[in-house]
Amino acid sequence: MDPVLWIVAISAGTFVLSLLSVGLLVVLIPADYFAGPKRPKPATPLRRVLRILKNLLGLVLVALGVVMAMPLVPGQGVLTILIGVSLLDLPGKWRLERIIILRPRVLGAINRLRARYGRPPIVTPSEGTPPSE
Repeated sequence: MDPVLWIVAISAGTFVLSLLSVGLLVVLIPADYFAGPKRPKPATPLRRVLRILKNLLGLVLVALGVVMAMPLVPGQGVLTILIGVSLLDLPGKWRLERIIILRPRVLGAINRLRARYGRPPIVTPSEGTPPSE
């Protein structure tokens, strides 16, 4: 098979996989996730192991995204980096996510996607109720 076709196929595949991953996360996030202050969860041994695995996956995705962002390398580098960073436990990350998610156009698009799959809209922090569009 021609190398160009491989590059196109891998690039298209990673793009579709990235879009599906983001869409799935948007649909599965709890409606009140951004409504108030971030609530810490109890630190059980299983939760610690899962947190370490989640951060390792995030680091791998960031590294792969950096490689894919280079010229002539197939894949959606920037999107892969963003997904990887979203998995990492970084200071201020939740606050930045909240700022981005609560922008009116972003929130509207997210709530339309959630409604399409029968999920309640994201609750805003100031109102404690779903936003009106």
